[in-house]
Amino acid sequence: MEHTGAEGAGIVFKYFPEMDAGKRQAIEGLWASYSDWNSKINVISRKDIDYLYLHHVLHSLAIAAFLREKYPDFYARALEPGGTDITMLDFGTGGGFPGIPLAILLPGVNFTLCDSVGKKIKVAQAVADAAGLKNVVTANVRGEELKGRYDFVISRAVTSLDTFLRWIKGKYTKGIIYLKGGDMVEELTNAAKMNRLLMSNISAIPIDKWFSEEYFSEKRVIFICK
Repeated sequence: MEHTGAEGAGIVFKYFPEMDAGKRQAIEGLWASYSDWNSKINVISRKDIDYLYLHHVLHSLAIAAFLREKYPDFYARALEPGGTDITMLDFGTGGGFPGIPLAILLPGVNFTLCDSVGKKIKVAQAVADAAGLKNVVTANVRGEELKGRYDFVISRAVTSLDTFLRWIKGKYTKGIIYLKGGDMVEELTNAAKMNRLLMSNISAIPIDKWFSEEYFSEKRVIFICK
């Protein structure tokens, strides 16, 4: 089937032709890493693991597609190791999404991946090690208890946006990039009201603007600038 199994990596290269050979090899290696770990620890649902690249890797890289469009100069520098001093916190990373695919593509960004579930962060660390990522650190801690500030907080639908904003208050200096699905109008309005944010500082960009697959038709990148 198209986009399934190890062959699914091709869909990533279709949308990110700027990946060099080393990055492509790391992306291809995610199949072996996640398949092996998923047989021991269920970090991705059994029915979903075959769609690793479409449902998890490419979905994570919607954040990169957003950055490539909105901040092209930064994106170009982030493609190279040491290209920026930007930090990103992947809040509630689970087994490493969206942080690990982004870290492969953007070695010029320093990522901290946190999750309160020890076995999940163990998988994220192991996958990062297998991919040879030097720009990833992991933390087994509840994100709201994590000390420090980051340029951006990124996440993939760990909770309602209102709750998420309360959890990460004071943890970012530039903005939030959040992957979420469904009708967002009411949720965005409520989150803005409860957290005293201007609606003009919130954007909801349909992911199918960049990726044509039906899977992304109801999914969005939510960007909240500081």
